[in-house]
Amino acid sequence: MSYSQEEKEFFMREALKEAKKSLDKGEIPIGCVIVKEGRIIGRGHNAREERNQAIMHAEIMAINEANATVGNWRLLDTTLFVTIEPCVMCSGAIGLARIPQVIFGAHNQKFGGAGSLYAILTDQRLNHRVELETGLLAEECAAIMQTFFRAGRMKKKEAKKQAKLEE
Repeated sequence: MSYSQEEKEFFMREALKEAKKSLDKGEIPIGCVIVKEGRIIGRGHNAREERNQAIMHAEIMAINEANATVGNWRLLDTTLFVTIEPCVMCSGAIGLARIPQVIFGAHNQKFGGAGSLYAILTDQRLNHRVELETGLLAEECAAIMQTFFRAGRMKKKEAKKQAKLEE
């Protein structure tokens, strides 16, 4: 599970590709890959709107795919790379899947479960704790989120402007 900086950046760029899939579908652009022995065994991107399921976060999708790939619910000796700090739900799922290492790009000040709001992944009271690394390609990871939310605000402004014109 020890990867060079170059390898870590490669895997985070793969997570960014997953985030782009969400962005292209109008979803909040978060992407995730799970790596075991240098090989991606699970990928995921947000698909809540597409699937009409609140739990279809990038990490959950990647965990499900990784479970199927290895044929086990325990994802021992893996590293999860995700563009944004896992939320509380995903942090819980990471612990339950026994993923030992998480590397994320940008912090999640509103929903973060890995330090920003709650420290689920490193909480000493829990049975499973995770080695955590933050800030990998943080600017790129934050930029895709900013693009999404900026576009959303522009759409709202245009809709308000159009509504006033129609009055």
